[in-house]
Amino acid sequence: QLQLVESGGGSVQTGDSLRLSCVASGPKFSTYVMAWFRQAPEKERAYIGRINWSGSSTDYTDPVKGRFTISRDNAMNTVYLQMNSLKPEDTATYFCAGRTIHSPTWDYWGQGTQVTVSS
Repeated sequence: QLQLVESGGGSVQTGDSLRLSCVASGPKFSTYVMAWFRQAPEKERAYIGRINWSGSSTDYTDPVKGRFTISRDNAMNTVYLQMNSLKPEDTATYFCAGRTIHSPTWDYWGQGTQVTVSS
């Protein structure tokens, strides 16, 4: 079992940066693949990107490539989402998620943190 708690959201201006954190509690955090998703008002939850267990591999959806970076600190049981050059269309609730390497689904979710970008 993995429990996830996000933090770091807020209200910013276009072009600003934010770093979101997701702290995990539970055994063997370092064995989990972690990801970030977001959900804008009246839209479905959308995948942003993921990071493998060691942090050596990441992938991102096209709208955030070059602007967002996912990293992790397994000693701190934390995964981060660094967001640069924020745009109004990045406004959403951001969620972290986790799964074991054998699971086909994201089995563990945080409660989300709100990010609002104004022009």
